[in-house]
Amino acid sequence: MIISYSDFSLSKVKRDFNLTTVESGRFLPETQSIEPSIYLKEALSEGLPLATATGSEKARSELIISLILVKVRKILEHKVSFFSGEDFTVASDLGLSEVCNFLISRSHEQIFIKAPVIVILEAKKGDLKPGLGQCAAEMIAA
Repeated sequence: MIISYSDFSLSKVKRDFNLTTVESGRFLPETQSIEPSIYLKEALSEGLPLATATGSEKARSELIISLILVKVRKILEHKVSFFSGEDFTVASDLGLSEVCNFLISRSHEQIFIKAPVIVILEAKKGDLKPGLGQCAAEMIAA
């Protein structure tokens, strides 16, 4: 049986990759807020109600997340690449394969996904716990 990122539960990914979880402290450093552009504010004010009303993951992806990630790329002066719906097979024998919703690469090259990579996932139905295994597996691949 072939497995992929979405087949991992948190307990499976911890067991398979000998991981431990740490539930205290900050993972990321403090950062300074950036004021969104007028364009992003307008696009989100139009897209957010549509994405919320449909409840569709695809609508949220297209109307919210993509807009924000394109803006991130612009802020970083196109020194990163942005991928949506791309195959991110790193080690299929370990289950580290599947099409990922969103990836950002530190490379400015847009043709190929190149390390280092940030993987972006969304919570399933507003609940983080069911997606933690998939998130951890994709982080290992990244």
